[in-house]
Amino acid sequence: MSGSAAERRHESKTKLLDAALQVIRAKGYTATRVEDICDAAGLTKGSFFHHFKSKDDLALAGAEHWSAVTGALFAGAAYHDHADPVDRLLAYVDFRRALLRGDVPEFTCFAGTIVQEVHATHPAVRDRCGASIAGHAATLVADIEAARRRAGIANEWSAESLALYVQAVLQGAFILAKAKQNAKVAADCLDHLRRYLEFLFHQPRAKEERS
Repeated sequence: MSGSAAERRHESKTKLLDAALQVIRAKGYTATRVEDICDAAGLTKGSFFHHFKSKDDLALAGAEHWSAVTGALFAGAAYHDHADPVDRLLAYVDFRRALLRGDVPEFTCFAGTIVQEVHATHPAVRDRCGASIAGHAATLVADIEAARRRAGIANEWSAESLALYVQAVLQGAFILAKAKQNAKVAADCLDHLRRYLEFLFHQPRAKEERS
């Protein structure tokens, strides 16, 4: 295969994956048809089936594509520049809040949208999307652990569990944004999350002092 042919093949696959991220977040996984993906990508069904065996096959690749696209976004974000780990975590929440712009499908989670629909019916797709969410949570673990050590908090909970809790708040916020069809309720949830993290790391012994 010539270089130009290989480039065109890669480009068409990327167009289909990008279209999947857009359409599935807007319509949901079950309601999305292969034709919808092709129309959004400006490609034929023949091109789709050249790259993917089925819609489920697309979803599996889509979860990895979502992880790559969002991973690059978060890896380059300015919240990493803070010297203090608590400041990095708070800036992460601020960054997530700043992403709540545009229509609801534009800021909600591809992986979370699919998991909500197919957790009982498409285990392979569920697991791949779950791994995407967990993989992003894992990027927070080192900062959480550093913040816990700095605050002198005992090992009564794990950094991994708090990282997943942060993702649970985000996914719940996305669901509420879908229910209300606006970003304000999601922003309010992230404001509460920020206050919780501030209290957790800046007043770690408050409970002991009250007892």
